[in-house]
Formats: sequence, structure tokens, C-alpha cells
Amino acid sequence: MSVRERVVRQLDGVGPVVSCADLTELRTMLFPAPSGATAVPPGPVSWGGLVVDRAGQRVTWRGDPLPLTRTERELLARLIGPPLVVWSHEQLFASVWSDAYPGDSAVLHSAIRRLRHKLRSLPGGPRVHTVRGVGYRLDPPPGPA
Repeated sequence: MSVRERVVRQLDGVGPVVSCADLTELRTMLFPAPSGATAVPPGPVSWGGLVVDRAGQRVTWRGDPLPLTRTERELLARLIGPPLVVWSHEQLFASVWSDAYPGDSAVLHSAIRRLRHKLRSLPGGPRVHTVRGVGYRLDPPPGPA
């Protein structure tokens, strides 16, 4: 019997016990991705005239390059990746920074603020909305004119 199994048996009945292989498995259990959006598609993702190509490390708006940092590009890829959902602070930290949510969301808020500033210059472009107490989302892309 492994050490892990012995510890779980000793704690049986004492309270809840979580047993996982590593930190990645624990993060997945604690902070699952939004349903239907478990991963960002490997290819480019788009929202109207905005295209985020993570592999090519490029973001374009109506064919023109949009200079974004890696963090801004990764945040945007999550927010526009289908389907458009509300991403919690915890989910964004786990997905973009590959780290557990530290409880202080200042880093995330700062990155979102910079991303909003850059997106504001795009006429008819996406807008990042705060869902109070939960996280962030984008509006659906505009329909065909």
C-alpha cells in the first residue's frame, strides 16, 4: 500500500479528503474551465473583424496588425474563443498564467485595463465587460450587415 493510500485511510471519516497526483490535477479540480470552453482552439479564433492567432503570435483587426503583449493576446483568445462565456478570475489565472488564483486580482485587473485601452481604438471592435463579482466576458460579435 502506498503512502498516499495509507494517509487517505487514516483520514477517512475525519473530514473531506482530496487526493490528486499533482498540482495540475488539483488546479483542474478546483478551477475547471467554463463548460463548452475547456480549451482555446489551436488555430486562430475570431470575433467579427478581430483574429487572434496564438501560434503565429499575431492579432489583427480587419487585416491590420494590433500590437498586444503575450498576456493580452492570451486573455483575448480566451474571451473570444467559442463559445463566448463569462470567465471567472480563477479560470483566467489558471488558463493564462498557468497558476492558481492568488486571491489578489490586481495583476488580472491591470492586464484587462491595458487590453481594454487597446481595444477602445478599434471602431466597432470588441469590448471587455466586467461581470461584477464573477469575472469578464465579451459581447457576441456583430451580425452580418
